[in-house]
Amino acid sequence: MSEVDLIEQLLARYATAIDTRDWALLRTCFTDDVAADYGDIGGWTTAEGITSFMEDAHAGFGATNHMLTNMAIDVESSGARATSRCYVHAVLTLLEDPGTWFDTVGQYDDVLVRTSDGWRIAQRTFRATRMTSGSA
Repeated sequence: MSEVDLIEQLLARYATAIDTRDWALLRTCFTDDVAADYGDIGGWTTAEGITSFMEDAHAGFGATNHMLTNMAIDVESSGARATSRCYVHAVLTLLEDPGTWFDTVGQYDDVLVRTSDGWRIAQRTFRATRMTSGSA
């Protein structure tokens, strides 16, 4: 399996972990000292911090779908670092009212590092293109 394939698996693991509420799995997506900047949503400097935030932020939601596309991954010649950019489209429904939804489109810009446990996100910047909500 190529390094690009492994990084794509990491990014898919991130989305899957949120949608399945597997917070232990989400924790494995980041380095301990991750620098995560989600703009107006918040920023974190530890894997525990961003994982805890995601758990709390998704507590009131029912079904969610985080879809990642257009992955552009560049692995440095050393094989130890990489950068990636991908688009995210997240659809979330309220637990109390599944007819109420939130729709977010944006992009993740990541710096990734290869660790003894595999690829991890060391830096992430999320920028929203559009955030909307509505009800059926």
